[in-house]
Amino acid sequence: MLRRLMPDVLNSAILKLDYSKICEIRLRRNSPVVVNYAGKNKPLTTNCFSGEKIYASGEIIDFVIKKATENSLYAYNNQLKQGFITAKGGIRLGVAGESVNSDNFMPTTIKNIQAVNIRVPHEVKDCSAVAFKFIYSNDYGVKSTLIISPPGAGKTTYLRDIARRLSLIDDKVFNVLLVDERFELASVLDGLPMLDVGKYTDVVSGASKKFAFTNGIRVLRPDVIITDEVMSEEDVWSCINAINSGVKVIASIHANNIREIEEKEGFSGIIKSRCFERYVILSNKESVGLCQSVFDKELNCIYF
Repeated sequence: MLRRLMPDVLNSAILKLDYSKICEIRLRRNSPVVVNYAGKNKPLTTNCFSGEKIYASGEIIDFVIKKATENSLYAYNNQLKQGFITAKGGIRLGVAGESVNSDNFMPTTIKNIQAVNIRVPHEVKDCSAVAFKFIYSNDYGVKSTLIISPPGAGKTTYLRDIARRLSLIDDKVFNVLLVDERFELASVLDGLPMLDVGKYTDVVSGASKKFAFTNGIRVLRPDVIITDEVMSEEDVWSCINAINSGVKVIASIHANNIREIEEKEGFSGIIKSRCFERYVILSNKESVGLCQSVFDKELNCIYF
């Protein structure tokens, strides 16, 4: 799918790289193309990061957008006005440009796109294996878990694999609700997940956590809710209320450690509530999705 999105000038360079190490491709009008390769940002050149730098012209950006939207930008406008496009195959494009606002200053679309960040999803099967044994066991079932890591450390890949692994448990069927607010976890297109999130998983895409949690608990009766990044105090309370309602929640948050969350305004409640029973800290120092440590409900380190 990535190859279909790209013009020949980019494909000739991208195809020389190891696809499994490509995390992002950033296109900025009239600036060098930058690839996040194995966690490091590098200008793309004609020969594997050596040689002449490749620049992103307006024509290249327009080509990528047209391919991603299948020549129908209007059909993708609900996503576009939120700042992204999800293409077939689960590839997500973040866009920057001129916001066109309504009378109440809510974006109605984005025009004159200046930059595109192509986020390449990877299914790393069993990447969550180390942490999973602390999240689930036959004795105590699933524990509500908060995945903590800096940007680019593999939280989304981790959550996706946890959802998949929950569907593989032989003697128990867990009804999983996947709240995919930004179409990254399952990359649903035309009603079907483009990525493996497990055979017993219901996916709600593009909705706020408050809406998806409240309505999902009422009508889908999940045993477990898995959700992408907690970004606001409203998201915090959606998680806490769900857990207090008897639903297990597995969520992610941007931070380097638990202390950072405690000190962040509006987020300390997620720690003080002691609703989460496990805290998994990821690190990207050696590889994406590396489990650095695990803490229990009382913030005791149980894996390091």
